Amino acid sequence: MRARFAIAALNLALAACATAPEGGLSEVMQRPAERALLAGLRAYDDAQYADAERELDKAIATGLVSAKDRAAAQKHLAFIYCTSQRIKPCEDAFRAARAADFEFALTRAEAGHPLWGPVYKRIATP
Repeated sequence: MRARFAIAALNLALAACATAPEGGLSEVMQRPAERALLAGLRAYDDAQYADAERELDKAIATGLVSAKDRAAAQKHLAFIYCTSQRIKPCEDAFRAARAADFEFALTRAEAGHPLWGPVYKRIATP
């Protein structure tokens, strides 16, 4: 789980280079949306799902700059929704992830998950 958070932080840092060339990561971390995204991913990795949901919702509401960040936030919300039996919000979050980033796709392992895998496959199939 910590590795996933480290990868997410690295992706955010790379996005920072693309979206804030002069200020870099320190400037991006001044943005409430990106701070909320990192807090949400950290809470998710720590199995603090209520906190993760709140922070990820906040990240989306306050305007994540990167399409990949918006997709990642929606993906993790979908995971939370599906594991708590909120299937319609899970579907909606997966759709929002695809709308945010047309290249969005779950990994093979993620797509094989027994709770959210079938929901993802259902919305991914035209």
